[in-house]
Amino acid sequence: MTRPLIRLNPAGLFDASQNHHAQGTLVDGGRLAFFSGQIAWQRGVEMAPPSLAAQTEIVCRNLRSCLDSVGAASGDIVSLRAYIVDWTPEKAAEVFPPLVAFLGDAMPSLTGIGISALFRPDLKIEIEMVVRVPD
Repeated sequence: MTRPLIRLNPAGLFDASQNHHAQGTLVDGGRLAFFSGQIAWQRGVEMAPPSLAAQTEIVCRNLRSCLDSVGAASGDIVSLRAYIVDWTPEKAAEVFPPLVAFLGDAMPSLTGIGISALFRPDLKIEIEMVVRVPD
């Protein structure tokens, strides 16, 4: 039986649960899967949509495919690292709704990193993920 992930929010740090994530995650045993950064690419579609929100929805669908490939669910996500081009607080309003919908009640460790560009100019977001693989 897979033991639950333990979400860590140390008392000396701000309460990250208000931002739908944990400061850390304790994994007790088991295997981990490390997934490369997912971008807003889809089979048969050559360009990513222009909006950050639409790209985030596609990235989350791609992340769901990654979870499915190892029999995991959102609650098994240990951490996410999101790279957002020209990050601003206004862009958080576009990123968080689809990301929170993808995560559901899970609150993994989450890092958002503002960057100047991804490898193609039409891409605005990339998210990599570490998942505990269920037994």
